[in-house]
Amino acid sequence: MNNITRLPVAFTHGQGTWLFDEAGKRYLDALAGFAVSTLGHNHPRLVEAISRQAGRVLHTSNVYRIPLQEELATRLAGLSGMDEVFFCNSGLEANEAAIKLARFYGHKKKGVELPSIIVMEHAFHGRSLATLSASANRKAQAGFEPLVPGFIRVPYGNVDAVRQIASRSRDVVAVMLEVLQGEGGVNTVSDEYVRALRGLCDEHGWLLMVDEVQCGTGRTGKWFGWQHAGARPDVMTLAKGLASGVPIGACLTSGRAAGLFQPGNHGTTFGGNPLACTAALTTLDVIAEEGLMDNAVRIGDAIRAGLSSALEGVAGVVEIRGRGLMIGIELDRPCGELVMRALDAGLLINVTSDKVVRMLPPLIFSDSEAEILVEVLASLIREFLSQ
Repeated sequence: MNNITRLPVAFTHGQGTWLFDEAGKRYLDALAGFAVSTLGHNHPRLVEAISRQAGRVLHTSNVYRIPLQEELATRLAGLSGMDEVFFCNSGLEANEAAIKLARFYGHKKKGVELPSIIVMEHAFHGRSLATLSASANRKAQAGFEPLVPGFIRVPYGNVDAVRQIASRSRDVVAVMLEVLQGEGGVNTVSDEYVRALRGLCDEHGWLLMVDEVQCGTGRTGKWFGWQHAGARPDVMTLAKGLASGVPIGACLTSGRAAGLFQPGNHGTTFGGNPLACTAALTTLDVIAEEGLMDNAVRIGDAIRAGLSSALEGVAGVVEIRGRGLMIGIELDRPCGELVMRALDAGLLINVTSDKVVRMLPPLIFSDSEAEILVEVLASLIREFLSQ
């Protein structure tokens, strides 16, 4: 189906942070498959682990024990302080599980007939009917109405708006947000805001649900973005970079959200299979042992500083923002054509929200690669804005 606007390139292989096309031209990957290729390309430990597991067993079924799934769940619970994990195959599925869990909580624990979830402007949680309804992307929603009801949208970063909803609605059961929005434009909020939401949820008996699909798994310099604020959620979703390219998703619960789902309430065919869990466990091992979270902070700071210096005083540059290796450059005009210009220059980037150049490099990005990224991208932006 013609549902993707494809760029005119096909990659045959990759090495580290570089991809190579059919003609042998190499490209610096500053996108990592939209924050998926955490360890870059062809990482020897990941290749060996996946190959070994493929020679043993790929899939059984979740009606049987899967020791690797149990090991991964234990690891994620230990890193996050969460209590339970449901494994699936994508961020959409993880967020769908979170939405179902919130409604189930409202019915079973709060006696709410029509549970509502507070969601944010500029949010993006997926493209199923429920996750699309929770998102704030009208382009993605158009043509798929009627959307799923039960969502109340508020401005991102405005805690007073949430308080106002609390004062007039008895149907709210949860607040759902990304602590660093990706698709919405690499938008950040303060740690104080996240802590304030945690307090409001505790005060009203709501679930705090944090979508870590894009910003999680070490990308911001901590295992999970909410850890910067020290405000552990009741529900957390993961996917994208958790297994460095092998499809996986996870919905974690703690506190009042734990113990809700029982057999038959939710399920999956492929989720948490041995291959995906092997890839995720290896990814977590490499991040920890190679210091990749510290690297994300150091290289991310260097990229933002380099871009700030190179673009200082350039008319049309609105803001350079982000955290760790999640970086956005907002311009004052639509800039989608920069994606193709960068591709021609051997650089892979993305433009989101029409005016924000987005970079999500692999966590293995080096100093020299950061310098190349800054030099090439700053030159492209200056040229684009001068027209």
